[in-house]
Amino acid sequence: MSLNRPTLPELVEAQLTEFEARLPGADARLRHSNLNVLGRVQAGGLHQMYGYLSWLSLQLFPDTCDAEFLDRWASIWLVEGRKPAALAQGTIRLSGTSDTVIPQGSALTRADNREYLTLADAVVGAGGNVEVAVAAREAGAAANADAGIALTLTTPIAGLNGSAVVLAPGLTQGSDVEPDSALRQRLIARIQRPPQGGAASDYVAWALEVPGVTRAWTVDRPFGLGSIGVVFVRDGDTDPIPDANEVAAVQAHIDNLRPVTAEFVAQAPTPKPVAYTIRLVPGTPAVREAVIASLKDLHAREAAPGATLLRSHITEAISLASGETDHTLVSPAADVTTERLEMAIFGGVTWQ
Repeated sequence: MSLNRPTLPELVEAQLTEFEARLPGADARLRHSNLNVLGRVQAGGLHQMYGYLSWLSLQLFPDTCDAEFLDRWASIWLVEGRKPAALAQGTIRLSGTSDTVIPQGSALTRADNREYLTLADAVVGAGGNVEVAVAAREAGAAANADAGIALTLTTPIAGLNGSAVVLAPGLTQGSDVEPDSALRQRLIARIQRPPQGGAASDYVAWALEVPGVTRAWTVDRPFGLGSIGVVFVRDGDTDPIPDANEVAAVQAHIDNLRPVTAEFVAQAPTPKPVAYTIRLVPGTPAVREAVIASLKDLHAREAAPGATLLRSHITEAISLASGETDHTLVSPAADVTTERLEMAIFGGVTWQ
């Protein structure tokens, strides 16, 4: 039987009634009487106690607790707890006079003042170029950078050009601290599906332990009997499809945990961009942005390798966008189907 928390007026009434019952002839309802004041003060204290107990009861369960207690629950059930922010890293190319030494820890700055540090000593080769591994000074997804982005030496080095360029696949693997919603989802999954020494759910859980990985799926027997694969995405990145370095990070993490007898491969899904053509009413910039956000959310919720993105769900997502009055979905004209390793990703909108 659940407890109905009494309201403050109900508590006041209960206290005044109790005074009158125990002090015959007393009128505790006189506005300025001592009994009236005492009853209200005591009711206020009880109301605060009920509020605290109500809050405390929410902390007893992982699905309702606040962030502080969520971290406490995670420290018990998840070995690594909340996933920390991760550093963006990759390779850049610098040019200058041959034999110029670039010390480890040399700083480079992006146009938005984001700073990166070289990870090892390097020497400019005979051709006048050198490739150097770098990592962001501060962790977070904002430090990720596409290939071709320019960086500038923070402190000039004699014999070295001041500008560097980011090489493919870019500066990647940067991610923010795991949000409460994702941590709560992982925690509940761990409680509901305990480790089983290499079951399909174990591989998903292992992949989700890697910073930046937000969703993962197992692929049964990609190389025949005795093999298993994991396909994953990073929804917090500009491009949710992981690059080679991010795939290698998941591969290495799971290789340290999986059964030695299993043949395992981590994979990025093959993207299948879904290009939308929409007639929107009203077609204001704000409503268009709301529609785009709603469609991206639909992909995050329902897109998966081999899954079908239903056209009816697409039109529903557009209708749910704030400010939308009416629309016509011109394209896609049918459900979006994908192959086993394909995944439907948001491919932009053409407005009519």
